[in-house]
Amino acid sequence: MNHNPNIRHVGPPVERAGKVQPISPAVIADDRLVFVAGQVPMRNGLPAGDDIASQTHYTIDLIEGILQRAGCTLDDVVKTTVWLVNAGDYPGFNDAYAQRFPAATAPARSTVISGLIAPVLVEIEAIALRRPG
Repeated sequence: MNHNPNIRHVGPPVERAGKVQPISPAVIADDRLVFVAGQVPMRNGLPAGDDIASQTHYTIDLIEGILQRAGCTLDDVVKTTVWLVNAGDYPGFNDAYAQRFPAATAPARSTVISGLIAPVLVEIEAIALRRPG
């Protein structure tokens, strides 16, 4: 097992269906870069909301909580990758996303249409830059 001293894992461990998964919610590299694993809007085993806007906000809330445990905020996010199940959800997703990441300071973003393992409409991962100190 590789124990690189320049890599720190942010927990708690990811658990699905009562089983711990081989996924870290986030990894901090060189005390500066925070890589947040893809988050999906699931709450108690069910989708957290019926529409793309509510699912987007819930997913960003999850990311925000992980970032806080890593010593960051949404303002520190430099890149996101987004997977949408339905292309038709893009306008609603983009509106909800813009409420959390205003255009003037929004991170770089890639958005892809794809199937997802969870029965949800969106998945988002993020990369943040921790402030020195």
